[in-house]
Amino acid sequence: MARLIAILIGLGFVFVAGVSFITGLFTWFTAEEGAGSHAAYEHPRSIGFTFNGPFGSYDERQLQRGFQVYKEVCAGCHSLNLVAFRNLDELGYSEAEVRAIADQWPIQVPSVNPDTGEAATRKAIPADRFPSPYPNETAARAANNNSNPPDLSLMAKARPDGAAYIASLLTGYREAPHGHETPEGLHYNAYFPNLDIAMPPPLTADGQVSYADGTQATRDQMAQDVAAFLMWTAEPNLEKRHQMGIAVVIFLLFATVLAYFAYRNVWADRKVKKGRAPAAV
Repeated sequence: MARLIAILIGLGFVFVAGVSFITGLFTWFTAEEGAGSHAAYEHPRSIGFTFNGPFGSYDERQLQRGFQVYKEVCAGCHSLNLVAFRNLDELGYSEAEVRAIADQWPIQVPSVNPDTGEAATRKAIPADRFPSPYPNETAARAANNNSNPPDLSLMAKARPDGAAYIASLLTGYREAPHGHETPEGLHYNAYFPNLDIAMPPPLTADGQVSYADGTQATRDQMAQDVAAFLMWTAEPNLEKRHQMGIAVVIFLLFATVLAYFAYRNVWADRKVKKGRAPAAV
């Protein structure tokens, strides 16, 4: 009896995992259609990022290029409060390179003067998180037409279509169509939900960033690279999660087969054959 209960529990786990897996696949394949149901703005472009899909992985060179775009274009307004400099070693930077990046970061880290106790700043070290370009929200709004630039650490997971939305948004600035009036201080963007965004176009021309690996820095290339980098900041363990998911699915399939054969082995000889009456006592 105990063996039967154990087999039923195992089959129950397999069933729940199977349903979750099928539901996840359905959501993944249909999310693009659902996210584009709003007719007021354009749906993000379909971009073939290397990390898309259940078997996707990050392109290390693209992440380094994306970090360069963030550093030279985005860091002046947007923070990465959940990312530390030392995390950059996951992008292929050496320990010395990480120390140099932290030490040379243009925005210093808030600190306290040990002699006077007054507020001060210091150079960053690898253990520090990327500092905010503004001391507080009031200063951020004062410098950005009363709009507070959001932290970008989780932006790729906080928006539908994630990296594709970010890349599309960065290249979606254009002249407003006839009949649409963009308020003063805002900018028309076909991929922004209400079409008028406070952020001015950050990528204004090809070659705005000179890539260290020699890749041609077109506006679209820079947009895709920084979008990939922000996907990494939001989900740095994506590759491990994909690998673990594949291993779990293989294990569950193997466990299902074992449970089936165990069931056959334990209960096959106890079944009463159809049409045969039980022996008389």
